[in-house]
Amino acid sequence: MNQFEAEVRNASEALRKGKVILYPTDTIWGLGCDATNARAVERLFRIKRRKDAHSLIALIESSSRLSHYLYEVPPMALDLITFAANPISIVYPRGRNMAKNVFAPDGSVCIRVTNDPFCSSLVKHFGKPIASTSANISGENTPLFYGQISNEIIKGVDYVVGIYHNEIKAAKATSIIKLESDGQFTVLRA
Repeated sequence: MNQFEAEVRNASEALRKGKVILYPTDTIWGLGCDATNARAVERLFRIKRRKDAHSLIALIESSSRLSHYLYEVPPMALDLITFAANPISIVYPRGRNMAKNVFAPDGSVCIRVTNDPFCSSLVKHFGKPIASTSANISGENTPLFYGQISNEIIKGVDYVVGIYHNEIKAAKATSIIKLESDGQFTVLRA
């Protein structure tokens, strides 16, 4: 087993135990936990010092899984996911099959289908969506690579993925689009 596979296995095992991990996402380094485990989500919010009224992004590995986590998949969503040049997170009107504290107060949920090799492997191996947020204390600058992550965050999590620590890529936060049931959309973050 190579280091990549070992990290997928170890991070997945931590998620299964309700732990919070620090891991490289398809955009930036993130904090992640089991999106179906309300206690794990509460812990993630505590580490980040974030009010739980803010929703999280749930990472899944395939657009075919959207219908399991949404009451309705707007057709436009599949086009956006398929043709987006960069990672895109979409806020959908009504989510399901995740912990209630992953959803926004209005019941909406933000989901990103990840194409990143590590994230896709992790979500697939774990078998559930990963609730994810940037690896910083709420209100502080978002770290674009591992070397910018605060010691408080590193010490606060249960597991730190041990690959890509020295990699600096042109990372940026995901674009976020809010889709309505009628097909109308709003760009929340470009």
